[in-house]
Amino acid sequence: MGADKGGQKAPLGLLREVRATLARFNTAGDGSPPGVLERLHGPGFVVELPTGNPDVNQAIVTVNDEDTAFPVLMKLCKSLGWSLMDMESGRTFGG
Repeated sequence: MGADKGGQKAPLGLLREVRATLARFNTAGDGSPPGVLERLHGPGFVVELPTGNPDVNQAIVTVNDEDTAFPVLMKLCKSLGWSLMDMESGRTFGG
């Protein structure tokens, strides 16, 4: 995620834009109706996006298969300028 002029993190984009961006990385919904969170399934991971706000400020990524997920997530972060943070260790990559 990029920083805006106030030093705050800029939103990832509008929900529809983030959904379309993730589709370029073989990540999409399974047809289930969204609730508070919309789940998008990618290669070896699931992304949960909040649906209560038009802007997406953050997403939760759950990795199911590291060998499959990490190359895709690294490419995604590198090409979009996004960062990922491991909630357990606090380590970040990308950006």
